[in-house]
Amino acid sequence: MKLFLTAFKRQSFLFKSFYALITTLALVFSMHVYSLGQAQPRLPTVELSVGNAQLTTEIASTGNQRYMGLSFRQTLNENEAMLFVYPNEQQLVFTMRNTLLPLSIAFISDQFVINEIHDMPVGPNQTFPSKQHAKYALEVNQGWFERNNVKAGDVIRMK
Repeated sequence: MKLFLTAFKRQSFLFKSFYALITTLALVFSMHVYSLGQAQPRLPTVELSVGNAQLTTEIASTGNQRYMGLSFRQTLNENEAMLFVYPNEQQLVFTMRNTLLPLSIAFISDQFVINEIHDMPVGPNQTFPSKQHAKYALEVNQGWFERNNVKAGDVIRMK
């Protein structure tokens, strides 16, 4: 009986390990297939305002949505944006992987205060880390913040 229980525990461990490996590979494969040259479908939107400016903003709140972001998008209208939502404040790092449009990014606190703004030119092998912890990141067409007189310290409001 003891030999049977030992063999059962070993098989159970091997099965769980195999299941975890297959699940991980399936997730990696699905992210790879999902990112093979096509943009993700348009995400649900909210209306945001900052100062006198209004933005129709897609919400990227899941890991896959944040991973894909604006990758492979051909256009982004002038007053459109994507808001990346994270579970808590942390240092955020963005790239322009597979992004065809020059963008600007605002890193935003959990109180919806803009901490910092950066321009992100198109091109591979670039990273754009936040200097402070942020819970949100807002991507817009490059120069949108400047054209609308939006700066660090401004508060984002949801309509």
